[in-house]
Amino acid sequence: MPAQALSTTYHASNGAAYEAWLGRWASRLARVFLDFADFPDAGDILDVGCGTGALTFAMAERWPGRRVVGADLAEPFLAHARARRSGEQPTFEIGDACALPYRDGQFVGAAAQLVLMFIPRPEVAIQEIRRVTRPGGRVAAALWDFRGGLVFQRLLWDTAVAIDPEARSTRDRLFASPLVLPDGLLNLFRAGGLKDVERQSLTIRMDFENFEDYWQPFLGGQGPVGAYFAKLAPALRGRIEEAVRDAYCCGEADGARSLTATAWAVRGTVP
Repeated sequence: MPAQALSTTYHASNGAAYEAWLGRWASRLARVFLDFADFPDAGDILDVGCGTGALTFAMAERWPGRRVVGADLAEPFLAHARARRSGEQPTFEIGDACALPYRDGQFVGAAAQLVLMFIPRPEVAIQEIRRVTRPGGRVAAALWDFRGGLVFQRLLWDTAVAIDPEARSTRDRLFASPLVLPDGLLNLFRAGGLKDVERQSLTIRMDFENFEDYWQPFLGGQGPVGAYFAKLAPALRGRIEEAVRDAYCCGEADGARSLTATAWAVRGTVP
């Protein structure tokens, strides 16, 4: 039986705001992540914690006509994803990663992109993902390398911590999460009983038009970043903004910047 539903720790209230903040970059990551995941060529596939559908849409584009399902707890994100469809596929459904509403072995492949670190009990989630994937099927997951490979967030958090001590707890919670460390997902998959587990780092680029394009999405109230900024007094937020602007511009005029973003990805096979 599926485990009892467990809430996520992620602030997810506005699909459009999430898309501006992270969804556009998750779409870039999805393409290289699918290359790595190497799912079987036929059969139903599942995107667990699909958010606004970055990976789900990438799956549907790569395999037109194939049944692709995105599952998430956040109805605002799902509504945004459904509004972006041009037809009936892919499918977006309410689903808790720790209590997936699917039968055993229903999918030939399942993936979780940028979500497992925000689930209070990821070991339960990986067992559920394994349960709904058939024997011999592929399971894959990816998370940002916050500590060593996510320039756009290090730029923000390391600057903010120098001004606001309260920023430290949010930064450290993200950067020291066991799952985002080099062996985090690898150990989770092995402990979850998956076999032939492999790891790889995947890098994309985030291209910002100017500082406002970089900064404004942080203020949209989504995820831990949005939760932090929502409680800041205006004066303190203004101080942090000016310091981050200085770090972004880095001695040059405001304008376009291209920053790298690296994720840890793992894949394994259901025995």
